[in-house]
Amino acid sequence: MNNRSTTAKICFTALFAALTCVATIIIRIPSPLGGYINFGDCILLAGAWFLGAKYGFAAGAVGSALADIFSGYAAYAPATFIIKGVMAVVAALMQKKSHSGVSKAAGAVIAELVMIGGYLVFEVYILGYGGAALANVPYNAIQGAVGVVGGILLSSAMGRISRKNDL
Repeated sequence: MNNRSTTAKICFTALFAALTCVATIIIRIPSPLGGYINFGDCILLAGAWFLGAKYGFAAGAVGSALADIFSGYAAYAPATFIIKGVMAVVAALMQKKSHSGVSKAAGAVIAELVMIGGYLVFEVYILGYGGAALANVPYNAIQGAVGVVGGILLSSAMGRISRKNDL
């Protein structure tokens, strides 16, 4: 990778991190245990597909963790960093595997399952919510479904724009 493309990747990574943070903060629908449903996963998935696994991890992990910190959910930030970073890697690697819409959708669904399971494990074992953590699973599933659909739509729109403008 030459210096110009490395600089562009870093700039786009920072942009996707900022957009993920804003999309996570701007619309928040509360869930039972104090968390919230948000639209950050739409940006996270589109960023992972655009940037690839390494830079997608950075954008998704940093943007999402910063949103937790800025929103008063700092206790979630370390788990969010790992969970959202892994989500980006899963989505990027699944898309890279075959470049088809099916692999993109499958990767998005698997990435969102990582999110649902990751937060469940974190809330049960680290935060000590025990069985009460199950109350958040449906809300995380709704967020996941929104992330899959929104991420695919956003990625499709970005693909048309980048092809039109030779990006």
